[in-house]
Amino acid sequence: MDHDTKILISVVIGILVLASIVGAVLARTVKSEAAQKTVANLNARTRSWWVMSGVFCATLLLGPVFTTVLFAFISFLAMREFITLNKTERADHEVLFWAFFVILPLHYFLVGIRWYGLFTIFIPVYAFAFIPFRRVLTGETKGFLAGTARIQWALLVCVYAVSHMPMLLALPLKGYEGQNAKLLFFFVLTVQLSDVMQYVWGKTCGRRHIAPHVSPSKTVEGTVGGIATTVAISTCLWWATPFAPWQAALMALLICSAGFFGGLVMSAIKRDLGAKDWGASIAGHGGFMDRIDSLCFAAPLFFHLCGFYFGTGMNPAPPAWILHWLGK
Repeated sequence: MDHDTKILISVVIGILVLASIVGAVLARTVKSEAAQKTVANLNARTRSWWVMSGVFCATLLLGPVFTTVLFAFISFLAMREFITLNKTERADHEVLFWAFFVILPLHYFLVGIRWYGLFTIFIPVYAFAFIPFRRVLTGETKGFLAGTARIQWALLVCVYAVSHMPMLLALPLKGYEGQNAKLLFFFVLTVQLSDVMQYVWGKTCGRRHIAPHVSPSKTVEGTVGGIATTVAISTCLWWATPFAPWQAALMALLICSAGFFGGLVMSAIKRDLGAKDWGASIAGHGGFMDRIDSLCFAAPLFFHLCGFYFGTGMNPAPPAWILHWLGK
């Protein structure tokens, strides 16, 4: 844990302490029933954030292996919620076994050994083709297209997109060797802080709804205020990244925007399925998918932008020990 990492963790602790104090004060002062419900939800969210932040910081400090395992576990739980809300046919169950217990572990194994070349195509190419191939072998045609598409979407969103976060730890960046954990910290903090700030701004001064039929809680004032506040805070953290201040501001704006639209997309899917939340695993937040929906769409964008503009080039070849094992 270097000095910069200590400061980043201190910033998170400071935000959580402030939120806890504000929540405690509001819980004693608000009188209306609606306000009490809002404050109770805010305090539940804050308590959950203490736990989630602690787990994330601990695994990040323990190293890449623990971080990769953490995100693999998150992917598993998120995909479980995604599939649970969707209607599945009996024939889908055999395919789902492969998705959960073969494809997901193999993909995160590629993340763990840093085989970038196969990582980028394993799910969008090989798993994408394997899913319908395996489904057609069941001989059942009922719901074939819908079932296949649901499983492909679950893998792409919950596994492939999420895995770009631990893969950030392997991204070679100019003059930033050995510091990638801080870049991952910056990314997660920016996206999650954007969600929090949009919630706060929306509750305090939100008036005009952006997409009332998709996500009734999202307002113009909440979105603009939340993203602007987050960009300002993230820009102040440029020193922990390989970016200049203006580059940090642009990166924060891009990933906050991607996270916002990602949240809208996942909300549209929930509405289509007739659900308010993906689950009830995290108090005040809903399910795991509710908490990472913004991250799913922002992570690949952030990863590839960092690699394209600041990277020295990922090696697509397999690790040396695999080449040796293959006799090459």
